Amino acid sequence: MRSTRIVEMLEVTEAAALAAARWMGKGDKHAADTAAVEAMRKAFDNLDIDGQVVIGEGERDEAPMLFIGERVGCGGERIDIAVDPLEGTNLTAYGQPNSLAVLAFGPEGSLLNAPDTYMNKVATGPAAADVVHVDASPTENVRNVAAALNRPVEDILVCILDRERHTDLIREVREAGARIRLISDGDVFGAVATAIEGTGIHLYLGIGAAPEGVLAAAAMRCIGGCFMGRFAFRSDEDRARAEQMAKCDIDGVLDMDCLVSSNEVAFVASGVTDGELLRGVKYFGQGARTHSIAMDNRTGTVRFIETVYRTGTEKFWVRRD
Repeated sequence: MRSTRIVEMLEVTEAAALAAARWMGKGDKHAADTAAVEAMRKAFDNLDIDGQVVIGEGERDEAPMLFIGERVGCGGERIDIAVDPLEGTNLTAYGQPNSLAVLAFGPEGSLLNAPDTYMNKVATGPAAADVVHVDASPTENVRNVAAALNRPVEDILVCILDRERHTDLIREVREAGARIRLISDGDVFGAVATAIEGTGIHLYLGIGAAPEGVLAAAAMRCIGGCFMGRFAFRSDEDRARAEQMAKCDIDGVLDMDCLVSSNEVAFVASGVTDGELLRGVKYFGQGARTHSIAMDNRTGTVRFIETVYRTGTEKFWVRRD
């Protein structure tokens, strides 16, 4: 039953990726995002779940579908769902790498209902999970990861969002001797990539959106890595919303037990554009091919899955563990 549910959720992210990828390179991020949201919502309608969106497209008055608090599915198991139908709308619009359709799910009450504010984040893979901290300096985190991986600091690659607010962070990481992979968008990718061998990324640092932090934490809980955050409120209104929504100390460290309070969580993502983690959607004459990742905390598995959709026939998929 569990594996069936994960495959069902995989089909949800595949639907969003297939819809969004039609807008790749067309310069219209809103159309790409709308296509992903509509496809994901329609796919949820076919599932025998009673799911509540705890991380979504925004509040009900801001988002017509997949808004925070919306219930999806046609009835059944009650679960929490966190979604980003198109992580990296600009990446898709301008044909840039690492755009994803993402979701995480777990038992009811297991995913933090994070407000749409900022979060200071640190993430790394299993080998260095015990040596980083969101309150440590960038230099300390870089050196500790290097020691844990038994590598010189010069070999460490740190992923950081390319934002003006990170000027000092970028300077300190460079002064520490590490290399930097700047990304324009998509910090779920940046955090998760630290735990996937082959991406070349060892550490994620910086301030990004809090809802995406919950999605990244779900993935890292599945794979055994570390994700840690601390709210960086932009206004008193943000703080007030966090006080109403959050279940843990909003001024404290947000560890994975706070962000994802269950061992029953799973994380699924499908590539929209090509990237280090996943390949993007590829269309051919009579169909399309998707590439996805599925993580299950219960079994400790990470699966890379290729699915071929053929026009007028049943799809088929190949699992690569």
